[in-house]
Amino acid sequence: MNRAVYRTALQRIGTGERWWAAEIAVRSAGMALLGGCLASAAALHRSLQQPSHPLTTPEFALAALAVLGWWFGWAALIEGPGLFRLVPVPGRGWMA
Repeated sequence: MNRAVYRTALQRIGTGERWWAAEIAVRSAGMALLGGCLASAAALHRSLQQPSHPLTTPEFALAALAVLGWWFGWAALIEGPGLFRLVPVPGRGWMA
């Protein structure tokens, strides 16, 4: 991808300008993350059906993926490219 095109795309997203390509891409990524969350939660549910056993590393990783997929998936799906909007930061205030 050309650097000028990439820079222009980031500037459009940073200013909060509506851009349908970014809307579709970020919200689709959010749906994919929620799908991954569903898959890891289903795998965890299957592991709960087995006889009692100590927590294994793959089960812990699946639980972490479920939580992160849920968290980032809903953020991307609801907010869309607004997640990458530039936020003004105030000056140093009383510590200057």
